Amino acid sequence: MLGCILIRKYHGQIYAGVITETEAYCGPHDLASHACLDGPRGRRASRGRTPRTATMFGPPGHIYIYLIYGMYHCLNIVTEKNNYPAAVLIRAAQVWPPIAIKNFALKKLRFLAPLPNKLTNGPGKLCNFFHIDRSLNTAALSVKNGLWILPRVKPPRRITTAPRVGVDYAGKYRDKPWRYIAVG
Repeated sequence: MLGCILIRKYHGQIYAGVITETEAYCGPHDLASHACLDGPRGRRASRGRTPRTATMFGPPGHIYIYLIYGMYHCLNIVTEKNNYPAAVLIRAAQVWPPIAIKNFALKKLRFLAPLPNKLTNGPGKLCNFFHIDRSLNTAALSVKNGLWILPRVKPPRRITTAPRVGVDYAGKYRDKPWRYIAVG
């Protein structure tokens, strides 16, 4: 998904950004995944196939949205076949074209960051900018639903990998290099 264009139509406005950072959550044994069937002690009750995670077990191309810290939405795209829970978290995007910044309420700009590339450099900030919330949870990516992804304009010059963020509890999955960052 790196280099692809995330498009959101919201109240007649179009928001667009080139995806620059993602994280992969791969299958029922990935201890960092909400859909993990082998969850760490004390976390088992809220993991696996639950009403919250059912979307991850569905068809690819569907949207899985959840809250972190009770206040920040995170956008995930389901990527694998039915009944195999895997998704990609969209961590960051570069607003594209830069003129799209005019669509964003100016009063919010001063609270988020002084530079446009800082508006969408985290999953919560990305969802805030694109007006993505749980109302999109379970929907398919589509123009009709107001959120879709277009193919790359050009591939990233280089892709680096790193461990995922905030998954210290994930045992042997903690240091997997499943965070992907487009460079240039």
